[in-house]
Amino acid sequence: MKRTITVVAAGAALALGLTACGSSSSSGGAGGGAGAAGGDIKIGMSVSTLNNPYFVQLRKGAEDEAKKEGVTLTVTDAQNDASQQVNQIQNFASQSMKGIIINPVDSDAAGPAVKAAERSKIPVIAVDRVVNGGTVAQTVASDNVAGGKLAAEELAKQMGEKGKVAILQGVPGTSASRDRGKGFTEGIKAYPNIQVVAQQPADFDRTKGLDVMTNLLQSNPGIGGVFAENDEMALGAVKALGAKAGKEIKVVGFDGTPDGIKAIQAGTMNASVAQQPQLLGQQAVQGAVKAARGEQIEATVAVPVKIVTKENVAEFAGS
Repeated sequence: MKRTITVVAAGAALALGLTACGSSSSSGGAGGGAGAAGGDIKIGMSVSTLNNPYFVQLRKGAEDEAKKEGVTLTVTDAQNDASQQVNQIQNFASQSMKGIIINPVDSDAAGPAVKAAERSKIPVIAVDRVVNGGTVAQTVASDNVAGGKLAAEELAKQMGEKGKVAILQGVPGTSASRDRGKGFTEGIKAYPNIQVVAQQPADFDRTKGLDVMTNLLQSNPGIGGVFAENDEMALGAVKALGAKAGKEIKVVGFDGTPDGIKAIQAGTMNASVAQQPQLLGQQAVQGAVKAARGEQIEATVAVPVKIVTKENVAEFAGS
């Protein structure tokens, strides 16, 4: 961590170059209504990765809300690199942004960057994942622990409350992975005839989900259920499972992405814990704008989650 801070301090020029990577901007009009209230407010947003449909939706929600509020939003892609994200936040601070939104690559590594923004008196909003070691004005997130418990209950139901389970974990160090795993572990305890036989990170990535699931099948014959901490890994697992996916081996994901919903409709995934990434992005911008104006905001905004199965998938299709 000390090395990361040193790099930030000594490499401002490098930070500028890195920040340009994958950036986009959205600005609201100067008309009346909510847009006029935005004035000249500029907000910077660093997303952990835009190589994931879930975070593309989160960005869309943020950009749509920025237009509605009449503020300028600059979005950067940290490409799942914690050091690059620290540089991006540092650069936002040097550009005198009125507010910063961070979707942390690593909850611990984000702390020093948030402290730097604090010293510049710039309010920071954390979205989807928490920040450790730094004070944010607000955290906008789904209840991942509750979602993990929902996933455990549904997977147990799909498996007839017995059998062997494998868990595909997200990026180590992220609060989303930790909390979803915690919730699932707590929830599955209620089913003594279900045994978790393997758990391994696949970094929230579909290709890695395929590779990890392939290896777990070889080392753990007889797996009857899979919990993946996001839909991308679940879809990778589905490919590895082939004809067994959703039938002999039950699969539950997390996020409720469009591809995940399609897999539930097709019967290759049995369920997903649906989040609302566009609403997360929208509420993060709302919080950033209010904080930039000096208004009081709630420390935490919880966005509801819901289990999606073949029975209710029509409610989520096309959303």
